[in-house]
Amino acid sequence: MTDNEPDVAAAELALGVLEGPERAAAYRRVLAEPGFAAEVEWWRDQFAVLVDAVPAVEPGAHIFAAVEQRLDQPTAAPRRGWLWPSIAGLTSIAAAAMLALMVAQPEPEPVPTAPPAALSGALLAAAIAPTGAGDPLSAIFDPSAGTLRLSAATLATAGKSAELWVIGGDGVPHSLGLLRQGNVTALPIAPADRPRLAAAATLAVTIEPLGGSPSGAPTGPIVAKGTLART
Repeated sequence: MTDNEPDVAAAELALGVLEGPERAAAYRRVLAEPGFAAEVEWWRDQFAVLVDAVPAVEPGAHIFAAVEQRLDQPTAAPRRGWLWPSIAGLTSIAAAAMLALMVAQPEPEPVPTAPPAALSGALLAAAIAPTGAGDPLSAIFDPSAGTLRLSAATLATAGKSAELWVIGGDGVPHSLGLLRQGNVTALPIAPADRPRLAAAATLAVTIEPLGGSPSGAPTGPIVAKGTLART
């Protein structure tokens, strides 16, 4: 990566679409590189605006009833054994290691009030809000890499697949691929579809037969949608 290219890892960490070794490596960079940490915070501020635009969903009355029922039940006695002391010990070790790394680093640079010139407008992001209850999915598209990454989704039911579509100005849905159930999804976007992923385009998720729509067009209901915007 050159000085004129955006650091996509900072945006992906802010969105929460990294997992496993990639996520661990990004957090190590936050500790070791003050500039990278500043970019992560800047991206979080930008994505917060997208999430704030998603309308709030009022939980149903059955949710409150279930909570009240759980509160009325007696609290179970804490489990004892080797597990909980081990977890506490490991947590203490991790905290001490984190503190040692932070102390060893130089004084962090101040967080910039404006994005670096190379980052402005380089990526597109969307908060894909469910039509019912649930949290929105975070999506980020990197045009230079041609990759669309989405946070973990649990929209599909047993025996079904959640399929992602992009809808541009022509109003025609174009399939981008299937979402991984309960995991982060990384979709390589075909060159023909990349121009469709532009600001103001709609990302929509439908529930399709297992393996995706057999017709190449949506056959199931839309369960989530959002609008791409430049960051």
